[in-house]
Amino acid sequence: MEMRRKIFLILMVAWMTMIFLFSARSGDLSAEDSAHAGMMVGRIFVPGFEQWSEQEKLEFAEKIDHPVRKTAHASEYAVLALLAAGAVIGKKTTLRAGILVPLAVAAAYAATDEIHQLFVDGRSGQISDVLLDSAGALTGLLLLAGIRIWLRRRKTYRE
Repeated sequence: MEMRRKIFLILMVAWMTMIFLFSARSGDLSAEDSAHAGMMVGRIFVPGFEQWSEQEKLEFAEKIDHPVRKTAHASEYAVLALLAAGAVIGKKTTLRAGILVPLAVAAAYAATDEIHQLFVDGRSGQISDVLLDSAGALTGLLLLAGIRIWLRRRKTYRE
């Protein structure tokens, strides 16, 4: 196995470990993480957010909690799928294999992650999250495929 693919494999396992550790956090700690993320979104994207009262900031964070969580789910699995693609894709890998294998890895890990959450205090396993995670993985892989196709066409055009 070439060095680049080994590095991607190591990064993929490290990313899976990070996902596992976040999933192992209790429901209360996970809610705190989401509140912090909501506050960060407010600071970055809402003009004058710092002048709001603490109550207004907390209400904002609660209001965007669901989309923040779901975006995080999709994003972390997009990254996982891209890392898996880096570990799978070689010089002779077909575009189809470069998408299907990493997608299967990400979807399978999403399923095991949701099963894991059934055993964590205050957490639950959701089939809808497996679907969302898989959709995030597919989105990341389709973006990668589009970039690879564009680069090949660009290279062909220049030659």
